[in-house]
Amino acid sequence: MQYLHTMIRVKDLQKTLHFFCELLGLIETHRIDNEKGRFTLVFLSAEKDLELAKSRKGPLIELTYNWDNTEDYGNGRAFGHLAFRVDNIYDVCQRLKENDVTILRPPRDGHMAFVKSPDGISIELLQKGNHLPAAEPWLSMPNTGSW
Repeated sequence: MQYLHTMIRVKDLQKTLHFFCELLGLIETHRIDNEKGRFTLVFLSAEKDLELAKSRKGPLIELTYNWDNTEDYGNGRAFGHLAFRVDNIYDVCQRLKENDVTILRPPRDGHMAFVKSPDGISIELLQKGNHLPAAEPWLSMPNTGSW
């Protein structure tokens, strides 16, 4: 068995691509526009997984955008979150905060944070290597919502 991808339905494809690609740094590997089915599939990969992802052997995130959808997908409690290891959790969280991304759980410990995608998906960020020293504004920032 081999893990291939996780699919998430999105309401605003451009806003979601901005979040995952511009702010988090994922890379679009390929896309499928299906006129007859009126949907677009966009596949994303972390840079370190890019070679495997380009061969479509995973691991990938599949964004599914249904062109005519008006449904609010909601997020059931059964799905937890996506997780990414980052080189500097403070830099990533600062970039996200500057772009009005909700920081659900700030990286007070220099190791872990949770943020929310435009579609309400909880994203866990984990510091690569050792924890960074505790620093403001993260140290005194309260939690927001749930993750």
